[in-house]
Amino acid sequence: MKQHTAKKVLAGLLGAVLLSTSIPFATVTAADAEAGAVIYSSDFEDSSASLPFTGRGGVESISITSSQAHSGSSSMMISDRTKGWHGPQLLLDDICEPNKEYTVSAFAKPEWYNSIKLSLEYTDAAGERHYSNLATQTSNGDWVEFSNIKFSFTSEVSKVYVYFECNDISKLYIDDFTLAEAPIIPIQDDIASIKDVYNGYFKIGTAIMASNLASPSFMDLVEKHFNESITFGNELKPDYVLDQAASQASGDNTNPQVNFSQADALLKYCGKNKIPVRGHTLVWHSQTPDWFFKENFSDDGDWVDKDTMLKRMENYIKNVMEGLATQYPDVEFYAWDVVNEAWLDDGNPRKAGSSKSEDSNSSAWVRIFGDNSFIEYAFQYARKYAPKNCKLYYNDFNEYMPGKTTAIYNMAMELKEKGLIDGIGMQSHLDVGFPTASTYRKAIDKFASTGLDIQVTELDITTSDTSEAGLEKQAQLYSDIFDIYTDYADSISAVVVWGVTDDQSWRATRVPLLFDENFQAKPAYYSIVDNVEPKVTTTTTTEITTDTTPSETTTTTEPTFRLGDVNLDGNVNVQDVVLLQKYLIRKETLTAEQAKPADSNSDGVINVIDLSRLKKWILSVD
Repeated sequence: MKQHTAKKVLAGLLGAVLLSTSIPFATVTAADAEAGAVIYSSDFEDSSASLPFTGRGGVESISITSSQAHSGSSSMMISDRTKGWHGPQLLLDDICEPNKEYTVSAFAKPEWYNSIKLSLEYTDAAGERHYSNLATQTSNGDWVEFSNIKFSFTSEVSKVYVYFECNDISKLYIDDFTLAEAPIIPIQDDIASIKDVYNGYFKIGTAIMASNLASPSFMDLVEKHFNESITFGNELKPDYVLDQAASQASGDNTNPQVNFSQADALLKYCGKNKIPVRGHTLVWHSQTPDWFFKENFSDDGDWVDKDTMLKRMENYIKNVMEGLATQYPDVEFYAWDVVNEAWLDDGNPRKAGSSKSEDSNSSAWVRIFGDNSFIEYAFQYARKYAPKNCKLYYNDFNEYMPGKTTAIYNMAMELKEKGLIDGIGMQSHLDVGFPTASTYRKAIDKFASTGLDIQVTELDITTSDTSEAGLEKQAQLYSDIFDIYTDYADSISAVVVWGVTDDQSWRATRVPLLFDENFQAKPAYYSIVDNVEPKVTTTTTTEITTDTTPSETTTTTEPTFRLGDVNLDGNVNVQDVVLLQKYLIRKETLTAEQAKPADSNSDGVINVIDLSRLKKWILSVD
C-alpha cells in the first residue's frame, strides 16, 4: 500500500537537475481572479429606500429597523412570521440571467438560537415548484455570515427566488446583502488529469447538476478530469421525471407520463460533448412521490394493488427509456441504476411506508408488494426496454456493512442466473473514521466473486477535521481506497466521484471531495494521482488453422517500449525527464521511437501532462 508522503531527497535532486530547463507552471487562485459585477447590494441604512424583497408567506412585515445592525446603524427586519418557511425573498428573473453563476453574501440574525437557511426556489416547465438549500448557518442569537454562496438556474425555469427562512417564527434580521456575478477562477491546467492517470484501469466520472453548467471553472474541471462518465445528481430521479398533471390528463391509470425538462440542459451537454451517461435512478423508495402509487395518480387517492403497480412500473420504465432515446438520440446511456437502496444495513428489506414518512427506512414499494419482490420485475422491464449496450446495476450505500453485503450478493446471484443484471453499484459514501480500507476491501472482494461488473457510483470521503493534518488523513484514505480499485481493476469498470468541488457537495460541511471551493486540488487529489503505475495492456491474436477441426492459438505480444523511457536506455529516470522537458521547450527533438514512451498517457499528444506524470513516477521511487 503506498503512503502519501513526499520523497524529499529525490525531489531535491530532480529540482537541481531541471533548474536550467524548467517550464513555468502558474497557479492562479481566487485572489487572482477579477471579482464579479455587483447586481444588487444594500446595507439597509436608508430607511426611505424601496426594498425589492417580498414576504414568502404574504403575511410578513418587512422594514428597515435601527434596533439591530451588523454594520452601520440599521438592518432589514422581517416580523409577523407565522410559519418557519416565512421570510424575505428576492425575485431574480429580471435581474439575473439563466445559465450564469452568481453569489449571495449577507449577514443574518434571529431573535434567539436558530437555524437560518439561504435557499433557491424555482418553477419548472411543468409548473412544479422546487426548492434547493444553498447554505445553512446555526446562530445562538448573534449575527452569522453567508459568504459568496454560489447559485445558478437554467433557461427552462422561471419565478426564481433566493430567500431566507429559519426554524420558527422568530424575527429575522438581514444586513450587508450583496448579489453579484460569480468570479471566474482559472483551474490548474498544469496538473495531471485523473482520467488520464487511470487510463486502462477504469472510467473516471463524476456527478453534476444542471446548475453546475453555469460555472465555467466547474465545467473546466469536469472536462479535464471526469468526462468519461457523467451521472445527473437529481435530474433523472423519479420526482424530477414523473409528470403528475400529464399522468392524470392521459386518462390511463396505468401509464405514468414523464417529462425531461429539468434534465434537458444536462442531456444536451452530454450529447454535444459525447460524454457517456450513467442513468440514475429508476426504482427507488426515496424521491418517488406517493401519487405514483395511488389511484388516479392523486395525492389523496387510495393505494393501488400490486397488479396495477406492475403495469405502472413497466410503463414508467418504458416511457423513460423510449423517451430518452427518441428525444436525445445523441446521448449514450452506458449504464442504469435500475433499483436503488432496497436493503437495510442488516440485510432486511425496508419497511412498508410512504415517501412522506419521517422514517427513512420505509418504502412505498414494500407497502405495495409486501417485500422486495419488486426488484426482479424492475430488472425484467429494464432489460426489455434499455438500449442494447446499456448495462444494468443494483446500487446501494453502506454496501460494506456485512448484513447488506450478503443481501446484495445473494440478490445479485439470483438475478445473474436469470440474465437480468450486469453489475453492482457501490455508492461508497465514506468517512475518515469509518469504514476502514480493509473493511471496504472485503465488500469489493465479495462482489467481485459474483463475476458481475462493479462500478463505484458515488464516491466521497468526509472529514470533520479541516486542518492540514485532517486533510492529509483524508488524502491517505483516498489513496488506500484507490489502491483497492487498482487491485480489482479487472472487476471495476468505472469510478464515479459524487461531485467536483467541496462547496457543491451534499456533504459540503465535511469537505469530502478532491477539489476545494476555489477549484484548486486538495491533498486528496494528489494522493490518488501520485505513484500510479501506468497500466500497459497486452494484445492477443487468434490464429485459425486450415485443418478440418479449427483450433485457436492465443499469443501475447509484449510492448516493445516502456512508458516514460524517453531516451530508450531501459530505465525511467531523471534523464528521461530532462530530455522530455527539452523537447517541450524546443531544445531537442524526439525520434518516432522516443515519441511513443514520451506519450505517457497514450492520448496521441506529447505535452506538459506527460511531463507531470513522468515527474511523479520518478518521485515515487523509493
